[in-house]
Amino acid sequence: MKQYTKKDILRLVEEEDVEFIRLQFTDMFGNFKNVAVTTSQLEKVLNNKYMFDGSAIEGFVRIEESDMYLHPDLNTFEIFPWRPQHGKVARFICDVYRTDGTPFEGDPRYILKRVLQEAKDLGYTFHVGPECEFFLFDIGEDGLPTTKTREKGCYFDVGPMDAGENARREMVLTLEEMGFEVEASHHEVAPAQHEIDFHYEDGLITADNIMTLRMAVRTIARRHGMHATFMPKPKSGVDGSGMHINMSLEKDGMNCFYDPNDKLGLSEVAYQFIAGLMHHAESMTAITNPLVNSYKRLVPGYEAPVYIAWSLVNRSPLIRIPDGREERTRVELRSPDSATNPYLALAVCLAAGLDGIKKKMSPPKGVDKNIFSMSDQERLAMEIRNLPGSLGEALDELEKSEFMREVLGNHAFLTYIRAKRAEWSQYRTQVSEWEIDQYLNRI
Repeated sequence: MKQYTKKDILRLVEEEDVEFIRLQFTDMFGNFKNVAVTTSQLEKVLNNKYMFDGSAIEGFVRIEESDMYLHPDLNTFEIFPWRPQHGKVARFICDVYRTDGTPFEGDPRYILKRVLQEAKDLGYTFHVGPECEFFLFDIGEDGLPTTKTREKGCYFDVGPMDAGENARREMVLTLEEMGFEVEASHHEVAPAQHEIDFHYEDGLITADNIMTLRMAVRTIARRHGMHATFMPKPKSGVDGSGMHINMSLEKDGMNCFYDPNDKLGLSEVAYQFIAGLMHHAESMTAITNPLVNSYKRLVPGYEAPVYIAWSLVNRSPLIRIPDGREERTRVELRSPDSATNPYLALAVCLAAGLDGIKKKMSPPKGVDKNIFSMSDQERLAMEIRNLPGSLGEALDELEKSEFMREVLGNHAFLTYIRAKRAEWSQYRTQVSEWEIDQYLNRI
């Protein structure tokens, strides 16, 4: 992990001929925002004196309390490899503060940091490895993105079947130049669908990296004449894009999820963490799957999980325990998608797991049978619950959860629900082409 001081930053900016600094932060809904300043303002930035209008950012504050400050995290300093080599552009990821010097309670990065501190107080370090999926589509003659692709590639295909191979290679090389340790990249199941996996890191670094990856992937895709989208289900009839989250806890340098004396190699802490995730699964879903479109991915038949269960080998449940023990022992949550705000998603995942540990919850027995092939009666007999089937249902579950209100904080909790309710209401009033095709001519 990088450890920069102000002196280091000033030296790097001068040595690397950096002319512009982007101050980046994330809004409530996982969108990167930024303001660019010249290096003449660097001292002001490094002294946490850069102010902006928080009322202009959706989900932040009202106009009468709009002044807010950006505090750069010096360790996130990075020079963009895709910008000019003379007069370079660099960035900081920033925390948002109020004018009284206190962290803004609606800053998603602060929400995650607060939960990470809770884990630290219990002696744990939270490690996360995401699997980021996305589509690469053609850009239309008008310069706007489409959902068209000329390729027919599928899982693990190579060029020329994999038409995005060159773009994906440049994405990986760019990310590595920015300090990522990329473990794998490959074509996914659907035509034009891709995946990039990077190394396990501390929870905050991982959330920052997810945001950086999205930015880099979109930028490099444009250079190759394509549009990269992290939309969960951009096309009907094919698999959607998820973002499986692999998690573990470490204490005193040891993986807390491993126990050599357990027949599955899992510790009591691991079972409790799994139980916490399952207990809060419904109320987490509006965060981990935040769009109307998210729930078109979460349907049987396309590999995405629908049922709240866990398994060592089976890929149909919500939670899977991947192969590999000792320091590699981890819990994989398979429902989140690539549209989620990573700070909020990791915050609710960690908080749910810690709740299971603190309350010594026990998970039900693991399910090794394909749940998709079970009858409703079989699932009912095994008390296997369903994830919410729509954004509206997910918001109902979130809204009644006092635990999630506490995790997110009252400001973020109410702001998020209000905005997503409006999104759901707007969607429900739209008349789709499917409805026109089905009903207009015969009814």
